[in-house]
Amino acid sequence: MVVDAEVAGYGASGRNGGWCSALFPASLATLADLAGREAALAQHRAMRRSVDEVIDAASREGIAADITKGGTITLARSAVQWARARADVADVRTWEGDPDELVLLDRPATDRLLRARGTLGATYTPDCAALHPAKLVRGLADATERRGVTIHELTRARSVEPHALHTDRGTVRADVVVRATEGYTPSLTGHRRTLAPVHSLVLATAPLSSGQWDEIGLRRRETFTDHRHLIVYGQRTADDRLVFGGRGAPYRYGARIITDFSSNAAVFDHLRATLVDLFPSLRDVKVTHRWGGALGISRDWCASVGLDRSSGLAWAGGYVGDGVSTANLAGRTLADLILARESDLTRLPWVGHRSRDWEPEPLRWAGINLGLRAASLADAEERLTRRPSLVGRALARLVH
Repeated sequence: MVVDAEVAGYGASGRNGGWCSALFPASLATLADLAGREAALAQHRAMRRSVDEVIDAASREGIAADITKGGTITLARSAVQWARARADVADVRTWEGDPDELVLLDRPATDRLLRARGTLGATYTPDCAALHPAKLVRGLADATERRGVTIHELTRARSVEPHALHTDRGTVRADVVVRATEGYTPSLTGHRRTLAPVHSLVLATAPLSSGQWDEIGLRRRETFTDHRHLIVYGQRTADDRLVFGGRGAPYRYGARIITDFSSNAAVFDHLRATLVDLFPSLRDVKVTHRWGGALGISRDWCASVGLDRSSGLAWAGGYVGDGVSTANLAGRTLADLILARESDLTRLPWVGHRSRDWEPEPLRWAGINLGLRAASLADAEERLTRRPSLVGRALARLVH
């Protein structure tokens, strides 16, 4: 049985930017500190395989989710960003040694894939697919129902306790109760400080012409971002729109989640300005859709999955916006944990990891919003000084 406060896909699984990537919120170095080098690499390899598993699952279930595995281009648009790109490639070589996992592209090679203003070069990884998230999650809901699972939509979970889930429509009792509420976790009794909900906002243009796409690129529907500190992300959709999103919306006091994003007009305006800065030819293109959603962040930025067998309470979450593939890995891992099957998945370092709680308000509100502001300041500092940001360096220590 699945209970959902709204409808399947209403949350992050249906309103994200359409990336299915091998990104994991905690770095390899962080995972190695937690569990050792080999365990960190095992987690990394499992994430890479999860991208293909999502694609294969959609194919097996006949889910038409507009999936194309074109990889990710991460642009470098300044000397500082170009240095970061080179350092990222060098770092990957010290871990896995797979020359195809992350490659450095000079400007001509970058322009053959994606032409943006001011590009010096880029990195490219094949480990990402662009997709339509709502089509995927609704298809997965249908697939689970075909297997006999009952999905109770419009049923709000209030609290969990050993072998019981209390909802606004009654109590469900089960051997195992899985908390998989991501950014909505603070709404559960006793979990106000478990995960912090941070909003990411997205916009979509009207369909672009073939001539406009010839100028921009993304012929294989590669996803794209750049090496700035305040995260942005984009993709070309199957119907030739450009979807572009990013962080920057403020954290709401008391872990409040918003559904009306009209108060975030300034953030949407900044996203549009950033898009035009990247692609000046889109200055007059109409933006037809704007949306947003809450992602879940644990205090140490490390996603986790686990099961306390004595209480029957299981959990998965803290994906920090990388949940399309990570949730798939979590589901397969939970299946093995619940059925007491020891496997490579149950030995991964995120299994059983417990992050400490976030600070109480107003410290949480001040700290998270300071971090968001710091990312913007770091980018401004680098534009001004043309040197690596000291603010960015401090911020990286906090989130990795």
